Amino acid sequence: MTSIVQPEDTQVAVTERTAWHAGAGAAVAAFVGFLALVAGAVGLVILSISTQTPVLIVGAVVLAIAALLLVSMVVVVAPGHTLVVQLFGKYVGTVRAQGLGLVLPLTTRQRVSVRVHNFETAELKVNDSTGNPVNIASIIVWQVADTARATFAVEDYEEFIVSQAESALRHVTTSHPYDADEAVAGATSLRGSTDQVAAELAEQVAARVELAGLEILEARISSLAYAPEIAQAMLQRQQASALLAAREKIVEGAVGIVENALTRLEENGTVELDDERRAAMVSNLLVVLCSDSRTTPVVNTGSLYS
Repeated sequence: MTSIVQPEDTQVAVTERTAWHAGAGAAVAAFVGFLALVAGAVGLVILSISTQTPVLIVGAVVLAIAALLLVSMVVVVAPGHTLVVQLFGKYVGTVRAQGLGLVLPLTTRQRVSVRVHNFETAELKVNDSTGNPVNIASIIVWQVADTARATFAVEDYEEFIVSQAESALRHVTTSHPYDADEAVAGATSLRGSTDQVAAELAEQVAARVELAGLEILEARISSLAYAPEIAQAMLQRQQASALLAAREKIVEGAVGIVENALTRLEENGTVELDDERRAAMVSNLLVVLCSDSRTTPVVNTGSLYS
């Protein structure tokens, strides 16, 4: 019977801790000791040759080895970088202190940058929640928070975050429509709710890269558009919606103007209008106010009833 391997069973259980580290003073002393040991080794070699005493060569070799071990302890850590220290393959800690210093001998060190990084994902073609294909891309700002996890938990943390960011972007895109329905109050959309979508994207990416010891500082949508095969149809739809909204606004304003005109005429007693004359006046004013083209006036010299 085949068992299913759980994700936690495959993760490397390691977290960052501080490695032993001495400051610049100790590093300078170690360098002076290195010079002294080298001088002693050279002196023993010269003395061995001059006195014909081969046994002194052994002492010179010992001093040379000690000098090499001593100088190998000296490290320099640049700002924005750390050293992940291993002793015979075992993680012993991370050095974050900047400048000159000493670490344990016989250790290997790997430099890991903790500076802020950013990258832009490839433009992905994804269906939104309504099934419309959209092209979308994002910018992710991140940095290494746990150097031990970044080094040992994943093979390549830079490649890992790129693939996980694209996966999170696909998930967020399929959860929202490109445009929200105006009839639904508080509805979110990729185009209209950019801050909310960005926050959700950052949360999704952070959850995916936590095991690699990475921290997401910011996530933003950098590119968003309908896929080319439906872009023209969606543009016509948007234009139609905009035209209807504009017409509705024009009609609403025209009705208000007509109501105001009729009220003022009646209040001032300028003219008395019966229902038929009122209807004619309303019709004429609405035509003038709502027409797309310039209205040509017609002078009526007769009676409305003849």
